[in-house]
Parts: sequence; C-alpha cells; structure tokens
Amino acid sequence: MNVQQAYDQWSEQYDTNLNKTRDLEAFSLRQTLSDFRCKRILEIGCGTGKNTEWLQHITDELMAVDLSDKMLAVAKSKIGSTHVQFHQADITQPWDFSKGSFDLVTFSLVLEHISDLGAILQKAFHVLAPEGKVYIGELHPFKQYSGSKARFDTTAGTQVVTCFNHHISDFTDAATQAGFKIELIREYFDNKDRQDIPRILTLVFSKV
Repeated sequence: MNVQQAYDQWSEQYDTNLNKTRDLEAFSLRQTLSDFRCKRILEIGCGTGKNTEWLQHITDELMAVDLSDKMLAVAKSKIGSTHVQFHQADITQPWDFSKGSFDLVTFSLVLEHISDLGAILQKAFHVLAPEGKVYIGELHPFKQYSGSKARFDTTAGTQVVTCFNHHISDFTDAATQAGFKIELIREYFDNKDRQDIPRILTLVFSKV
C-alpha cells in the first residue's frame, strides 16, 4: 500500500489506536523544543495534528504539511488558530508551499517513508533562515532492524506502510552534506528502560 493511501485509511483510527511510537515521538518533540520560541515554523508530516496543537503555541506562524488529505482534515478539525495554515503536499516534489524562510523545520515520523534523505534535507536547508534549526523524530533504526515499521489493523488485515531503513549515519551524513551542523542526537526508550532497544531517534541540526 502506498504511503498516501495508507495514511488516508489510517486517519480514522490514528488518534485512538494504541501507538507507542506516536506517543513517544510527541514527548520527544515537546522535551527537545521546550525552550524554543520563534516567528515561523514549517511542520512536515503533521498528520492528525498531534504535534501541531503544541507547536502553534511556540511560534507566530505555523505551516503544517502532510501528504494525506484525510489526516489533514482531522488536524484541521482540532485547530482553529488563524496563525496555523495547512497544506497537502508530497515533499519529494518541489516545495511550492514554502513561501519565505522558517526558523524551524520539524519532521515527525515521516522520513522513514522517504528513500533519499539528502534531497529532503537540502530542501529544508534552503527554506531555513540563517541559524534556523531542523528537528527530526523518527522510529529508531534499531527498531527497524528488528522488523518494526508503520502498520495498522483493519477489517481486511494488517496494513503495512512503505518504509525505508535509515541508519543513524545516514541522517548525520545527509545533514552535513546539506550544510547543517549536528547539534543533538538523543534516543528515547519505552518506559525509560535503557536496557531495552530505543524506540525513537531524535536529532537537531542547525544552519550555520
């Protein structure tokens, strides 16, 4: 099942399903950006608005982008702020939605569906203001190695979303080649159990 079709179908139950990856990434974003304030944020992969609801309070203007119209419809139903705009887009295509520059670009559980990290991070670099930052929260590669990937259950059976394995060095190499400085690499574990495999990989890059 292609990514857009999958998330269109998943939108009806995305907020109500038990989803440790969704919830831990939301915690990661809030902790990582807790002291961050800025004028403009570009949120890539806003989904049903799980992070949009929080990000809108740390910026003057938020552009929330997703591939799935149906995920966006759920997000729009939650958020009525006039300084939040929503846009449907395939981020592998030209970023026509990015007018002007942003102080922060966030990627939440979206890059596992992208084969070419370098092309996407180059786009992010070009839309960032000087000293702007990129936040990335993704399913940890160690989880991918063990077979975890985005999936959900339907009456027709389990639907698995198209995913690509990315190593930690794939993220850092793509970032440095795009011109970023690596500021933070952090791992998040279920129940804070560091004896277990980490679930979420969080990275922050800055444009210098």
